[in-house]
Amino acid sequence: MTSYDPPRPWIASYAAGVPADLDPVTGSLWDIVEESARDYPDAPALQFFGRTTSYRELQDAVERAAAGLTALGVRAGDRVAIVLPNCPQHIVAFYAILRLGAVAVEHNPLYTPRELRKQFEDHGAKTAIVWSKVVGTVQEFPADLAVTNLISVDITTAMPLSLRLALRLPLGKARESRDALTARVRGAIGWEGLVRSEPLPRSAPRPGTDDLAIIQYTSGTTGAPKGALLTHRNLLANARQAQAWVPSIHRGEGCVVYAVLPMFHAYGLTLCLTFAMSMGARLVLFPRFEPDMVLAVTKKHPATFLPLVPPIADRLLKAAQAQGVSLAGTSVAISGAMALPHELVVPFEEATGGYLVEGYGLSECSPVLMANPVADNRKAGTIGLPLPGTECRVVDPDEPTRDVPEGERGELLVRGPQVFQGYYGKPEETTAVFVDGWFRTGDIVTIDEDGFVRIVDRIKELIITGGFNVAPTEVENALRQHPRVVDAAVVGLPNEHSGEEVVAAVVLDGAGDVDVESIRECARGILTPYKVPRRLFVVDELPKSLIGKVLRRQVRESLVDLNSGA
Repeated sequence: MTSYDPPRPWIASYAAGVPADLDPVTGSLWDIVEESARDYPDAPALQFFGRTTSYRELQDAVERAAAGLTALGVRAGDRVAIVLPNCPQHIVAFYAILRLGAVAVEHNPLYTPRELRKQFEDHGAKTAIVWSKVVGTVQEFPADLAVTNLISVDITTAMPLSLRLALRLPLGKARESRDALTARVRGAIGWEGLVRSEPLPRSAPRPGTDDLAIIQYTSGTTGAPKGALLTHRNLLANARQAQAWVPSIHRGEGCVVYAVLPMFHAYGLTLCLTFAMSMGARLVLFPRFEPDMVLAVTKKHPATFLPLVPPIADRLLKAAQAQGVSLAGTSVAISGAMALPHELVVPFEEATGGYLVEGYGLSECSPVLMANPVADNRKAGTIGLPLPGTECRVVDPDEPTRDVPEGERGELLVRGPQVFQGYYGKPEETTAVFVDGWFRTGDIVTIDEDGFVRIVDRIKELIITGGFNVAPTEVENALRQHPRVVDAAVVGLPNEHSGEEVVAAVVLDGAGDVDVESIRECARGILTPYKVPRRLFVVDELPKSLIGKVLRRQVRESLVDLNSGA
């Protein structure tokens, strides 16, 4: 491993009060919950549809759930799957797993059975804590994937009593709402029984700082699941870096964090959950983003810290303006996953009186690597500056040990305490993304004289739509399952609302006309909705290399020209 220490021009651009480096973290992710429970026992830790859970109650629930998991045979190092939307049970389950030194594996509860099964095939967890609406999907896994301990969660039990009673009314709308939130389950362990256990003894072994905490799945360009291995150190360090970046936000009861981003995503997991727990904050949980739900909370408890993506900021602003609801008091909003338009920043900051700044990260980096300063010197169109303790280099992508001249474009390499340990069960792929201890991001960037980083291209062909990663190969394979599709190429085209939209070029078998909507309908049965191509273009052939590989870059260029009428 090289001892090369590159210059760090960005430190001079840090906002006042932000340190250049941080002391190494100690302890575990569970420790931050215990510390907040000690310092703010009666303060609200979680808020869900108006019902609050104090830090003391959260700690007790976690220790009971941990004891329940122990009784089921879960031990340190075991992988435990979580398939839940944002809800209090999700938070309790996550920390109960970590309390035992086991490994949490997060999943998107809206995945299709096929997508979910692929991830279970990779990690092989035998205990799963699952939303009642997804229990049936897990029960239908083939025998070799059978889950030994399947725990079903009815998220409505965490709602206020008045809302639970309303959902039981014999009315069509109530029935519709209830059916969207929960389902009847057979053959699974009930969550309520798990948390009725006696609390885990305080003498029970605790996880270490360098123990594995989570396996965070990230899509590769092949569509094969890749689980990023993140330790307690990685995630604690990233939360500490985020804290250091916003010195104006103080720990304690006045801090309010909105979880409008899903916890199964690395972005939501660190900037909503871990950050909030480390701050002793009120974490307001939204099972899905709906502007009306967010605005209802804003009236009483405006967000001190609001991680989001540009489409959420845009919809929230428009809804607030339409309803005459003030966003004043929203202190710091940080945007990631796609470019943040300046024309959104200006009205959002006028409405809130706070800041909306762009950041950048990757699942492999816990995930945050960079952010614009929460100050007036941020630069529109950039992803900001490396966080404290984060180093970066710009290198020749074909010769990644060679730095390019200052100011020139090249591949971004990073190093820091938040960088992951590798991919689960994939040593060759792990080796491929590290160069002398530096992680290859796959993004082509420039760094200006003030240290601000600008993304100019992407080596990886991953599509990022609405903040979610889409692997082109996975979508192409789904499209080819239509009987009339001979070949397909999937690319991302710019979209002002979602960053990119998934678009496909398909070659048909020539046996007459085909309704392209039928091809999309076929894909819907295989893929999560955000992966289904928004548009399909029928072409005679796809550009290919000498070895027959589809040249997606050329496909994208052709579709951009076609889309612009060129």
